Amino acid sequence: MPVAWLNAVSGSDIDTAGGKGASLGELRGAGLPVPSAFIVTADTYRTFIDEADIAEDLFEAVDIDSEDSTALAAAEQRARELIMNTEWPDPVRERILDAYGDFGDDPFVAVRSSATAEDLPDASFAGQQETFLNVDREDLLDRIKRCWGSLFTQRAIYYRDEQGFDHEAVDIAVVVQRMVDAEKSGVMFTSHPSTGDSEIVVEGAWGLGEAVVSGSVSPDNYIIDKESGEIEDVTVTTKKTKCVRDAATGETVEKSVDEARRDERVLDGDELDELRRVGRRVEEHYGDPQDVEWAIVDGDVFMLQSRPITTIDESTNGSASKNGDGDGEILVSGLGASPGTVSGRVRSVGKLDHLDAVTDGDVIVAEVTTPDMVPAMKRAAAIVTDEGGMTSHAAIVSRELGVPAVIGAESATATLADDQYVTVDGDRGTVADGAATEAELRDGRSTSTEAGDAGASAGASGAGQASASKPMTATEVKVNVSIPEAAERAAASGADGVGLLRIEHMVLSLGKTPGKYIADHGDRAFRQEIIDGIRTVAEAFYPRPVRARTLDAPTDEFRQLEGGEDEPTEHNPMLGYRGIRRSLDKPAVFELQLEAVRGLHEMGYDNVELMFPLVTDAEDVLRAKSHMQNVGIDPDKRRWGVMIETPASALSIEEIVDAGVDFVSFGTNDLTQYTLAVDRNNSNVADRYDELHPAVQTLLTDVIETCRASDVDTSICGQAASKPAMVQSLVNAGITSLSPNVDAVRDVQHEVKRVEQKLLVETVR
Repeated sequence: MPVAWLNAVSGSDIDTAGGKGASLGELRGAGLPVPSAFIVTADTYRTFIDEADIAEDLFEAVDIDSEDSTALAAAEQRARELIMNTEWPDPVRERILDAYGDFGDDPFVAVRSSATAEDLPDASFAGQQETFLNVDREDLLDRIKRCWGSLFTQRAIYYRDEQGFDHEAVDIAVVVQRMVDAEKSGVMFTSHPSTGDSEIVVEGAWGLGEAVVSGSVSPDNYIIDKESGEIEDVTVTTKKTKCVRDAATGETVEKSVDEARRDERVLDGDELDELRRVGRRVEEHYGDPQDVEWAIVDGDVFMLQSRPITTIDESTNGSASKNGDGDGEILVSGLGASPGTVSGRVRSVGKLDHLDAVTDGDVIVAEVTTPDMVPAMKRAAAIVTDEGGMTSHAAIVSRELGVPAVIGAESATATLADDQYVTVDGDRGTVADGAATEAELRDGRSTSTEAGDAGASAGASGAGQASASKPMTATEVKVNVSIPEAAERAAASGADGVGLLRIEHMVLSLGKTPGKYIADHGDRAFRQEIIDGIRTVAEAFYPRPVRARTLDAPTDEFRQLEGGEDEPTEHNPMLGYRGIRRSLDKPAVFELQLEAVRGLHEMGYDNVELMFPLVTDAEDVLRAKSHMQNVGIDPDKRRWGVMIETPASALSIEEIVDAGVDFVSFGTNDLTQYTLAVDRNNSNVADRYDELHPAVQTLLTDVIETCRASDVDTSICGQAASKPAMVQSLVNAGITSLSPNVDAVRDVQHEVKRVEQKLLVETVR
């Protein structure tokens, strides 16, 4: 049958109603408050493509290499054309319109995709297909077809391939549901989404839930004890905008919230108690924690959707133990830069041609690590270096990969021999002779037999850290990501997005300079490498934003790569040919990076934002903006911004804002060095390096003040983002977000919350 009403559908009808439709039918059948709806069944879609004789062409069109972005784009376009250009059979058209007429008052409806592989306990396809709000009778049939077509977006095709779902085996139903013209709406987790603790987490904002789900508004956050109903924590945010139905056009539009209501609490105690009651009922009905979308109209609570929570970490002890000193002799010691303990064979890396010798479970020992060593670092059980500090490349990448690291051990390369068994303790900063003992294994430490699983063990450690209760803050706490392979671990931290994704790490890991790689493999291959790297991170965080920074590598790093003999020799590469100045001087390589981002946008990764490094003034910004337009990125429709890393850019902030940026992000490492004329790696003056110096602080706060006046977001993505004194200073100044490294996310979240609570207390005193 073409149409089924919700009261005829249950949770067992996924093949007919899709995941979303079956869930809604199950909820309505259980007496929960779900707005009335009918479902255009999955059989209708299948009959439509079969009887129109387009099924074979449709599935042939999407039978492609999903890693090929060009093929993906062509597949999406062809699939959509086949569906949209096929006429409706008259009986089906009439049955759908008759069902709409049964609502009785020609209401606006939500037209919502409901694929048969969606909202499943072991696979979350949320956001893969389209939803259309405030649809009237005139547009209903068109929107249903568009939902069908959205089964074949680039992102949906890619995701199904990654998950191993056969395209031909996935059908799609469409839910046509009476619109709830919400006064307030949001999401509710019936158990804590990370820990599974017995507390209900509610997020709410004004207007339609689209603003909360899409992330365009930071909602209020409420944590409620599931059993007692006690409100344990309330975080009230500034909600500048809301999504509402335009009375004249019926379309969903974004409008400003009245000044008086922006900082007003959305939900009162009675509403929270009703949401808790509904949440408990739905969790009890399904027997599993649920992620619920809700809306409130005239005091009545409605459930718009419910699906299982798939993010709860069920591990009991993922992190490596710090107990036991071990019996082996301490051979070298340094900074414990990445936690965990593991044993393995030493593999010394002095030159690039040594990297192939590194096998799974080895302990890399090197003077320093560089971005071109990342492929080998991914295979390693642990990292040990002679040089470096907590902000060095080795330290950052090790923490992102979740492997133990000892940095700045001075004599490691001279003391440790190839094939020697050692135990690396990244907590205490020691490297000991021999493998960990059985006693240490019982205490939870790794042994040499587990060295090959070090990445998995450390990944569990990351998950364990993420499982602690995530504080909800008005100031966003994002995370820096250096390499795509660290994306899942970073996403598990609970960060609000990625404040810095470095494209140069993707490029340098190729082992060739951009010019050499393009000469050997072509433009398309270079562009595809960037697409693949960014897509891995964008997928892990979707729909949370990911800021991808264009190439910013100094000449000394390029010189170590194949093709690097043509790089200029510079006395101080950090002050030389890098950042936006290199990109503007080599526009062909620059535009390939931009084309990669445009391709990701076209694939549906609208969470990818562009960021340009080391700008000096508005002229740099305008020239970069011009290149965006050259490759087809509309700077008025896509979010983009720049790094503020020089005093010149900080002092030119008004002109930079006028150039049209959506955000600016502080790179405090460079900004501090350039402001104080201090090289932090020069031991003669390193003690004078201070991000809290009044001159640096003045630049930061002045930029924040100017940007706030123009509604431009501000962020910080340097190491200083994790320092409590810097957090306090910037949150007090009104910064929009902070982006520390993955190991510091949770500490920064708690520090931000502490500062925000203090500000609230001081406001009411």
